[in-house]
Amino acid sequence: MSMPQIHLETLPRSIQLVMVLGFLALAAFPFVGSDFYTAMVVRMMILAILAMSLDLLQGVTGLVSLGHAAYFGLAGYVLAFVTPQNEPISLFTSLPLAVGGAALAALVIGFLVVRTHGIYFIMVTMAFAQMIFYIFFDNKALGGSDGLFLNFRPDAGIIDLENKRVFYYFTLGCLLAVYVFLRRLLWSPFGRALSGIRVNEHRMRALGFNTFSHKLAAFTLAGALAGLAGYLWAAQTGFVNPELMGFHMSAHAIMMVILGGMGNFAGAIVGAFSFEYLLHVFKDLPDVGSFKTGKHWQMWMGLFIVALIIFAPKGILGLINRAFGSPSAKEAGHD
Repeated sequence: MSMPQIHLETLPRSIQLVMVLGFLALAAFPFVGSDFYTAMVVRMMILAILAMSLDLLQGVTGLVSLGHAAYFGLAGYVLAFVTPQNEPISLFTSLPLAVGGAALAALVIGFLVVRTHGIYFIMVTMAFAQMIFYIFFDNKALGGSDGLFLNFRPDAGIIDLENKRVFYYFTLGCLLAVYVFLRRLLWSPFGRALSGIRVNEHRMRALGFNTFSHKLAAFTLAGALAGLAGYLWAAQTGFVNPELMGFHMSAHAIMMVILGGMGNFAGAIVGAFSFEYLLHVFKDLPDVGSFKTGKHWQMWMGLFIVALIIFAPKGILGLINRAFGSPSAKEAGHD
């Protein structure tokens, strides 16, 4: 199956209906869910923003990054550094600083890495991310391996983000805004150019497109959106550590994108929620004799994703489309 075929950019009505029902369910969840599960859903929404930012690179532009979590963690650290010990910092000051810091780091790193291709791009992005990871991990002045604590959530004026329900809806609003923005971007001239680069960069270059500037802009924007997710994560948990920018977080983001279905951003949301749900399911598996089944959740997750890629290359959204779509859509799903 070719790269263009595994993307589901035009969402069928069945998937559009699922997405609308999903957002309505999220809007109603705080009224029926406990505080524990509400906090879990907030984390899922934050990771969905991270997954969408990576999908802009991986699904739309065709750039597979193994260091995307670096911008996620950097933004969280920026919030931790600028937040005073005795009072909250303004949301309207800290948010631009955190997102701008992540975007600047992505711009600088992207200027170097987007000149590479294929496996070299993958390895260089991972190398830069590991370098940033160890800068924070080995430096006590930056928190070291223990990380940093935040005593307050940002102050948003009349909006009290210390209130768990208010913060939930603030995160939901960010999720919806990022999704709408990226969907519009996908069908803009810039977004179509990125899709063209994914399919055939040499042909796009022959048509007169400056593919380097397009890829660098996508890399920087993806870093900024990952920074938004990292900012929300730090604000919710009140804690940041180097693991947020480590290889495992980047790998999890890649699995979320693959799990849901690449290139449409709705798949990134579905993939993030599904990944986190499956993670808890696999971790809670009962022991079989002396074998700690739940301890090996990474193995079960890996097997699940491999099976999904083999039998449903378009991810969970592809399965939904195949199950509820039109006969022609179902036939296309088997191509």
